[in-house]
Amino acid sequence: MKKNILFIALMTMSMLAICQNAEKELTKFEAFTSNTGKIIKFYDVKMPKIATFLGGKLDASIRVVQKGTDKMYFYRIEKAETSSSNARIAMIEYSDLVEINKAIATLINEQSVDESAGRDYLENKFISEDGFQVGYYISGSSTRWYVKLERYSSSTVFFSDKEAVVTAFSGAQAKIEEMK
Repeated sequence: MKKNILFIALMTMSMLAICQNAEKELTKFEAFTSNTGKIIKFYDVKMPKIATFLGGKLDASIRVVQKGTDKMYFYRIEKAETSSSNARIAMIEYSDLVEINKAIATLINEQSVDESAGRDYLENKFISEDGFQVGYYISGSSTRWYVKLERYSSSTVFFSDKEAVVTAFSGAQAKIEEMK
């Protein structure tokens, strides 16, 4: 009897430990803006909309968040949905944006080699610390660039070509550097 109770107690504690480790990791934006007892000011500077595959457009802006004397800059990309509660938003912190732009340059260099490899399907992507993804897939003879806005949702957006991605992300980095 005591062994059964001990076994059940150990199983319960193990399950609780696993559940606590499965908690959602905070993004840089969430971590910076989640302090209570602090005044947090933010404002947006609109950026050009980003054209997507099949004629859609993503809203984009630079969001500046100030907490005391600390400031952080984020590239904000929003995929609007019919219901505002379903909107998908990426908040890409400036240092991640710099890394994403480096990764895009590398992906562009690898694209032609990947296209000539003759595979049935190939995917090549970069994932930022906050879970934002950018890359492309090749299926047969067609290549499609994409971004995944949020780590924990099905928020993938496709583009007609890589130029929309390159222009948007390099423009965002340049704008933040101008604002600093």
